[in-house]
Amino acid sequence: MVPVLLNNARVFLNRYPVARGMLTYSLLWPTGCLIQQSLAGTHWRDYDWRKCFRFFIYGGFIVAPSLYCWIRLASLMWPAQNLKSAIAKALTEQVSYTPMAMTFFYFGMSLMESKTVEESLAEVRAKVPPTYKVAICIWPLLQTFNFCVVPEKNRVPFVSLCSLLWTIFLAYMKQLELERLQKGNSVMK
Repeated sequence: MVPVLLNNARVFLNRYPVARGMLTYSLLWPTGCLIQQSLAGTHWRDYDWRKCFRFFIYGGFIVAPSLYCWIRLASLMWPAQNLKSAIAKALTEQVSYTPMAMTFFYFGMSLMESKTVEESLAEVRAKVPPTYKVAICIWPLLQTFNFCVVPEKNRVPFVSLCSLLWTIFLAYMKQLELERLQKGNSVMK
């Protein structure tokens, strides 16, 4: 019975790569959240499981499908799998997909925390710029490798594995208090 179920799951995930990405992100995003809480010194009995559930929902049902669509679109725009196309895809992603994804992350997660639209927008304004500064140092290199070397059917799972560390960072940024971050931003100006 179990081998049949595993074989059916494998066939399904191979036939529907977006489902493979959704499964991967549904596991990795709450794992990143748990790792961040552990690094912050939270004991396992005190973990914020609701926060982990929000990361599960966001990672599996928002990030994976949107990233899948972006990668498919980029592959249509630049079908060649060479360094020049990979760099074009990675740079285009940094100016198109990434800012939108970060904005929606902070806004969507805030709404799932029952914050008001105004509070959610304040979090977006405070946290997207510093998060984006870190992202442009990391993701162009990873995505260039992804688009140049990784086969298309494995690109979303590859990115999701790379994003485990990124998710830990996002979980850290998400838990930062707005006042502390806003004070830091005003000092940097």
